Amino acid sequence: MSARVNISVKQKGFKLPTGTRLLIRKACNATLSYEDFLEPAQVDVTIVDDTKIQVMNKEYRNIDSSTDVLSFPLGENGEYDRNPENNALMLGDIVISYEHAVAQADLYGHSIDREIAFLTVHSMLHLLGYDHVNGGLEQAIMREKEEAILELLGLAINKI
Repeated sequence: MSARVNISVKQKGFKLPTGTRLLIRKACNATLSYEDFLEPAQVDVTIVDDTKIQVMNKEYRNIDSSTDVLSFPLGENGEYDRNPENNALMLGDIVISYEHAVAQADLYGHSIDREIAFLTVHSMLHLLGYDHVNGGLEQAIMREKEEAILELLGLAINKI
């Protein structure tokens, strides 16, 4: 079962490389497949710049700085509303700062594709109910899943 992934680009500073939209869709579907999520699903992904994500981070998290990705889950405890138009479970929204992703790819010494895939997978896991805020076991479980999914995509995390 593949997810319906709606992608909108709301920034002008960077041109999205060819294949980025397909990569985001593959990352969403790889995450759902890895998690054995068999229902039809819908995810909305928005690509923004650092200025826009900073405004959103301040508005929704009261943190006045830019960040790489924001996740807005629509479900709770594995329960999601269905889109009446296509019967898909509405998982939520992902907002990625492309500008931030480029800087992080450079900082970590890997490709922009790996960074975009990582941010997408990370956010998808949040939409499915995973979290890492408390650290410890929750964070370790999430990191293991991210690495396994990126490996499936041929974009394993670089070991430092």
